[in-house]
Amino acid sequence: MMPNRWQDENERQLRVVERIAAILSEAGIPRMSARVLAYMLAGDADRYTAAALAEGLRISPAAVSGAVRYLTATRMLVKEREPGKRAEFYRVRDGDLCGMIVGARIQILKQWESALEAAIVEIGADRADRGGGRRLGEATAFIAFLRSETEELLERWSEYRRDLR
Repeated sequence: MMPNRWQDENERQLRVVERIAAILSEAGIPRMSARVLAYMLAGDADRYTAAALAEGLRISPAAVSGAVRYLTATRMLVKEREPGKRAEFYRVRDGDLCGMIVGARIQILKQWESALEAAIVEIGADRADRGGGRRLGEATAFIAFLRSETEELLERWSEYRRDLR
């Protein structure tokens, strides 16, 4: 039996979803949440029910439940209800989703920076020029640089987005 056009389009979309999900997952988003978000980004609908996500991704409703819980908690998705309907609908948050994802990493960089600075203090100033102290100092400088550049990049991105409108 030959696949029909809809099946071909669905298979192409799922391949795209898996590639995007792999990138999101490597960036720290849990795998199933990354798949759901990628599906919603690549799909044509503006919003989805949990059942539609489960069917489209070929996953269990329980997997969708956990994924959307994470995505709504991190404010990447918005949960909505229509009066008189039992189903909940999910949509990608309006605005700068990618900027928000990158911006969330700033807090992680701050935590790394703080932990490295505390490690340097604990290891002692007398070891700052030797192996571990030197490596910790360089790691701290790099993380501080990366955090600062990311903050500046997001500011420039906001200005750029404003100019696009």
